[in-house]
Amino acid sequence: MGLFNTKNKAAGKPNGRVEGIAKVTGAGKYAAEYKLDNMCHAVFVGSSIAAGTIKSIHLDHAKQVEGVLDIITHLNRPAVAGFATEAKLKDTRFGLPLFHTDKVYFSNQPIAMVIAETLEDASYAASLVEVTYEASPATVDFKTAYAAVPLKPQGRERGSMDAWANAPAVIDQEYHMAAEVHSPMEMHATIAHWTGDDKLVLYDKTQGVVNVQRTIAKIFEIPQENIEVFSEFVGGGFGSGLRVWTNGVGAIMAAKQVKRPVKLMLTRPQMFSLTGYRPAAWQRVKIGADKDGRFLGILHQGKNGTSMFEQFQEGITAITRMVYNFDNLKAEQAIVPLNLGTPTWMRGPGDCTGAFAVESAIDELSYQLNMDPVALRLKNFAITHDPENKKPYSSNFIDECITKGAEMIGWKQRKQQPGAITEGDWKIGYGVAVGMWGAGRGNASAGITMEKDGTMTVKTAMTDIGTGTGTSMQNMAHTFTGMPKEKIKIELGHSTLPTAGSQGGSTGMSSMSGAVAAVCDVLKQQLAGYAAAINPVYKDAKPADILLSATGISYKTAKNEFVSLADIWQKNNLANIEVKASSGPGAERQQYAFCCSTAHFIKVRVHTKTGKVKIEKAVCVADGGTIVSEKPAANQISGAIVGGIGMALMEEIHADHRLGNLVGNDFAGYHFAVNADAPIIEVAFINKPDPYVNPSGAKGLGEVGIIGCAPAIANAIYNATGKRLRDLPITPDKILV
Repeated sequence: MGLFNTKNKAAGKPNGRVEGIAKVTGAGKYAAEYKLDNMCHAVFVGSSIAAGTIKSIHLDHAKQVEGVLDIITHLNRPAVAGFATEAKLKDTRFGLPLFHTDKVYFSNQPIAMVIAETLEDASYAASLVEVTYEASPATVDFKTAYAAVPLKPQGRERGSMDAWANAPAVIDQEYHMAAEVHSPMEMHATIAHWTGDDKLVLYDKTQGVVNVQRTIAKIFEIPQENIEVFSEFVGGGFGSGLRVWTNGVGAIMAAKQVKRPVKLMLTRPQMFSLTGYRPAAWQRVKIGADKDGRFLGILHQGKNGTSMFEQFQEGITAITRMVYNFDNLKAEQAIVPLNLGTPTWMRGPGDCTGAFAVESAIDELSYQLNMDPVALRLKNFAITHDPENKKPYSSNFIDECITKGAEMIGWKQRKQQPGAITEGDWKIGYGVAVGMWGAGRGNASAGITMEKDGTMTVKTAMTDIGTGTGTSMQNMAHTFTGMPKEKIKIELGHSTLPTAGSQGGSTGMSSMSGAVAAVCDVLKQQLAGYAAAINPVYKDAKPADILLSATGISYKTAKNEFVSLADIWQKNNLANIEVKASSGPGAERQQYAFCCSTAHFIKVRVHTKTGKVKIEKAVCVADGGTIVSEKPAANQISGAIVGGIGMALMEEIHADHRLGNLVGNDFAGYHFAVNADAPIIEVAFINKPDPYVNPSGAKGLGEVGIIGCAPAIANAIYNATGKRLRDLPITPDKILV
């Protein structure tokens, strides 16, 4: 299990991440790096068509490869209980039943799996599997398919469209966004080992070990407690690890078939097809305002791509209901079936896509009104109450975010007239957009083991995917107990630890905040009980009265009442202390609305002859409540901004419209932002605790850091060039047209 040593003090940086040394020294193991005795390897064979039926599969040549143990297809697969009926399959929420159908729905769909002694043997044999198909016409181009799909109402309509039919200022435009993939550094991988007929050990790349437990238990119909899942270190997820994918189920099937541990790791091209993506989207935004810039109404329509076998609704229009006061609002959505793999949640899902259209339209409206886009937003923010459910916000400092961000970027240097600032062949422009995300909190548990020397190990099943959860847990445990940080260790990412949700949706920190606070109180209460045998003053002590140190406990309101840990251990004959506690949202969720927010400011340079866009400076100011760990929090935001740059300027999945396969499905052909594309990024926080969200007052930052970044870039390009580009990514050819 991942036990992170916190003696992690690089020169000049005394407060490193708790997992830092394990990562940089290679001691931390990722899913594919575990070594089990007698382990073999599995490799998927993907379909070469995008739609149709498998007529025959020829395995003779593949089976002749030395080292091949077995080849699984739909003709000889081990039966999976959860795929036996449509009702069971629906209950698993898995999607396409692996090797339980002869139908092909997308190119590179797994249709066979070779199991061999080595990865090389399995890969070579997979290349020799011969398949004949009866192909059907395939639809892979979202832009040619979306128009035929009718829209449906989404959510409750506010007011009416007629109420602002004669608005003095109106923008009515369409916006497009290409599909993009998560592209984490670590490929998805699973090692599966059956230790009994209904007992299973998994080493899996996932953002939630408990979710893997729960899902696999349903699919294979075995008790959840019989499934042990390790996910100590994760090399990036961005949402791709929130589901169980075919690599997990395939590895388990293979291990059952050959009765040996099996490792299955996807290739980079397979990652493009088999682990989800942000779907392509079309949007229409019609927005009206009075002559003073007060919003009168909005119509937001959105369509996103999905697969032929699952209905993935991204919720593009949800953000329209959150940020601004719209008395009149109508939203409509639809999904567009395509012969591609199933999309999934990708950082800031739905709201990130929706914000591109809404924030671009508001920027367009600001020019029609000849009004500063910062001033226009400030005039229309819903600050005190959620405009959808009318609940008061627990806290909402989006206005402070945008005001502070404007100062940091030097907004006063911006010119309202597009194209007004020129340096040689470069046009310079400034853009702004905002983002908002619900500040969620889930149920979570945490445990603490305390040793005689004062060492505390704080434990939870939640996985730290690089977001800094472990470091934040250490900081919180220090704050809640007073114990020095060097005495606090963290253990994460294993299903036998106290249960917790997945690391996603910006709920990880908020959920763990409550659990860590609760378990720290239980520990202090228990220590006080033990101390009472030595000093009666502790008999009626409350957790808030107790302060811990490396050597003992103190009573805050009583002087000279220190009791050493050594005396507590000796008097009570203790080996160690084990405590556990759980926490979750309460009545405050019915009383208040919760949100986190960002304001993005971008300064760009656009080359007039090449169309190159250089982002010179990016500023993001975030309201994330209390900032428990500043460095990881800033990392979250800066990483999100780099993702937003990719969305705005380069990321795009290309599908061959004739063959249906993906083009450029690797890191050579798929362009995303790298170090050379990242500008100077300045991150700042409002850092005001939310009084109701959880004991630490901290709200999530993982999603909201990317929401609003892409439209801020597009708006800056317009300010620089006078060209309004509504189709992402904004590549040089579009600028030069």
